[in-house]
Amino acid sequence: MLKQILEITLMNMRNLRSRLGSSSVIVVGIAGVVGVLVGLLSMASGFTAALQSTSKPDRALVMRDGSNGEMASGISTQDLNIVSRMEGISASSGEVYVVADVPKKSTGTPANLVVRGVQQSAFAIRPELHIVEGRNFVTGVGELIAGYKASVEFSGLEVGKQIQFRDSAWTVVGIFESGGNAHESEVWADLAVVQTAFRRGGGMNTIRVILDDPSLAAEIHQRIQDDPRLDLKLVTETEFYKAQSQQRADLINNFGVSIGVIMAIGAVFAALNTMYSAVSVRTVEIATLRALGFGGFPVVVSVMIEALALASIGGLLGGGLVYLLFDGYTASTLNTGASFSQVAFDFAVTPELLRLGITWALLLGLIGGLFPAVHAVRLPITQALRGE
Repeated sequence: MLKQILEITLMNMRNLRSRLGSSSVIVVGIAGVVGVLVGLLSMASGFTAALQSTSKPDRALVMRDGSNGEMASGISTQDLNIVSRMEGISASSGEVYVVADVPKKSTGTPANLVVRGVQQSAFAIRPELHIVEGRNFVTGVGELIAGYKASVEFSGLEVGKQIQFRDSAWTVVGIFESGGNAHESEVWADLAVVQTAFRRGGGMNTIRVILDDPSLAAEIHQRIQDDPRLDLKLVTETEFYKAQSQQRADLINNFGVSIGVIMAIGAVFAALNTMYSAVSVRTVEIATLRALGFGGFPVVVSVMIEALALASIGGLLGGGLVYLLFDGYTASTLNTGASFSQVAFDFAVTPELLRLGITWALLLGLIGGLFPAVHAVRLPITQALRGE
């Protein structure tokens, strides 16, 4: 049986050149399905990575109890003083989180840009952040530093330029990177200056803290909850950014799979049509093989191998093109879950997504080849030999 499968399969493969046009329909169709699926899912993967890479195990946010994002939170100076002196917290930074309308370079239309007012301790809390061009802002002055991705996406964020926020002029004095995480989509300035410019008084949105031990997070959260002076909660960065990324990533994933399924149905019909055509022109050939003693099962397997081979080529082609064209490509999307602000991220075409694409391709090839193969061997030999 194995010898028969090998002989028929080799014969089919040698004859592929004579069916190049029809076979390319399967390859191109499946390549399109895999390309769209992997491309959209790589968008969700990159967005999730940009947010979740912002977190560190020993960092946490203190926000108003009941708030689900930094923008919805409110904290007083008294709250900051109480929390920063708590046992188990080694460093803290009070921060203002606001949004300003700034034109995007790609469209010229205003989009939401995060302006984060920070204390100098914020840089010690986030050691991954470093200035790559220019310098840091001076405390008490209307200066700001822009994240690298924000400087790419938004107009007027080049070093030395001035930009207007809330009728105030700000000078861009530096560009920073932070490992590609969400902070690179923000601009940072001195906390007191941001509070004044955005009329926040002495209020803040969050307190970013360093924990002596990540395992103390639940205990410190409970202490904050039990303190009658506070109406706050502590959330680890890992939990916070996972929750913030989930909604948008799920939306992109669901959309990608839906589009992939629709295209897959079309690709299956194309594969079925092509394989039926390929098998129909070989009806006499297959009947002759069966008359010579070749079994029906080897014929089915050989046709399936041909379909899977074409599907594999399509899957590799689609996945390869997406990897070459989109892996690392920078885009931005509105993060509705956290702040209604633009978050820039890099498409991430991961090995897992490529494997998923190949799996889809093989599944489509399996479906597209199975029914024509079974149909071919179920025809009576005498009828097939007459070409009926």
